[in-house]
Amino acid sequence: MMHFVEIIQTIKERREMMQVTQETLAELSSVGLRTLKQFESGKGNPTLKTIQKLADVLGLEVCLRVKKTEYNK
Repeated sequence: MMHFVEIIQTIKERREMMQVTQETLAELSSVGLRTLKQFESGKGNPTLKTIQKLADVLGLEVCLRVKKTEYNK
């Protein structure tokens, strides 16, 4: 299971691999540049919707798994 930090790192690595600047990714995803910079530096707390916007632009797929517990069996 991927942790939040790993998700942000994957987004950053994909952006760099594709040679997309933070400015371009922010513009194409409709995510604020300041917000994107905070995420990539390990600050901030993006919503799933924001992560999905970034992933869509970068051609990544976000998959959410719900772990079963004794409360939601």
